[in-house]
Amino acid sequence: MTYKPLKLTSLTFFFLFFALFSEAQSNYFKWSYGFSGGPNYSKTDVVKGNWGYTIAGNIDHHFTPFITGGLEAQYGMVQGGDIVTDAHNRQFVNKYTGINANLKFALGEFINYNKTNFLYNIKGLYAGIGVGAINNNITDIVRYKPSWAEYDPGYGPFPGEDKSINLWVPVNLGINFYFNDGWGYVRYVLNFNAQSNFTFGEGLDGYNDPETRFKNYDPDTYNVYSVGFKYYFGNIKVYRKTL
Repeated sequence: MTYKPLKLTSLTFFFLFFALFSEAQSNYFKWSYGFSGGPNYSKTDVVKGNWGYTIAGNIDHHFTPFITGGLEAQYGMVQGGDIVTDAHNRQFVNKYTGINANLKFALGEFINYNKTNFLYNIKGLYAGIGVGAINNNITDIVRYKPSWAEYDPGYGPFPGEDKSINLWVPVNLGINFYFNDGWGYVRYVLNFNAQSNFTFGEGLDGYNDPETRFKNYDPDTYNVYSVGFKYYFGNIKVYRKTL
């Protein structure tokens, strides 16, 4: 008659182990899509940058809740210079589009964020990098210095192309704030992101300057400061930690 206590003890340990194991993991959706937008600021071959805007859409595959690989498409306006105040009277406007593939790694993958409220609140802090192509469409540019220019009036044309495609490397730093749906799954994300965009070529500002006249060896760049929203969907996968 001793088998009943042993059986009861075994069942107790089994259910205790199952409960502990269940508490140490969570379910999450494997896909998300989202939209974002915000201002950008340029740094190119013209002396001073200027503010523009960027609108983006993205779709991501979640290898874990904190490691993603995805595609991002952008549309926006990058501008810089000023025909009056620029030392060479140059200015440009670029209505661009672009697409990139990227990877992002969030802090929550590497820390025990359940230890403190502070760590829990910053678990969505992430960094990432991508590679893609940017399609430059220069809609306004100064090719010839105006006749009233203080130095070398009428000089031109400044060489360059109005339409071009360049290699594009975006570097991201941001934070996600997660919100559950009615079933307790992470379904919605509020996102704040800072993105430095490096373009390799001379298309972003439309000026392909000769080295004999201009000394600028840095890639043309623009920084985007955006706010976004993401929605999780798709199949559910198990994660090793609680979310």
